[in-house]
Amino acid sequence: MIPINPWEHQNAIKTLYARCVGAVCGKHKITRMELDILLFLANNPRFDTATDMVELRYLSKSQVSAAIKTLEEGGFVRKEYADNNRKTAHLKICEAASPIIADGKAAQEKFVSIMLQGLSSEEMECIKRCFQRMWENIDSYLKERTEC
Repeated sequence: MIPINPWEHQNAIKTLYARCVGAVCGKHKITRMELDILLFLANNPRFDTATDMVELRYLSKSQVSAAIKTLEEGGFVRKEYADNNRKTAHLKICEAASPIIADGKAAQEKFVSIMLQGLSSEEMECIKRCFQRMWENIDSYLKERTEC
């Protein structure tokens, strides 16, 4: 018997998140992937390459590349290259993205507040530690093996 079934409610969690951020996408006329990239860059400033996004969030390389191109064309991000290394583009958020990021972060906060409503700070710390351990287990396994 499996003591917990983490995938049992994953679609409900994804649906709730999509509802929370969907209005932001509509308001700013951007795709979910574009919003996800802007929020990733804003929330994780030390990870600023497309490769970082693909590896850390397990996103499709082609979808990330297409979204970055659109964001760049829209003036929301720009590419910078360190030490004339044209292979690795570091993505920098442009000022034009500030309202989108503010709305996106507010939507993320709403999502979290809905999920954590009624939990004590001790319960939240326990959940945080447990999810961190599960993430480390999953990440390690996926990097070491190609099959279950």
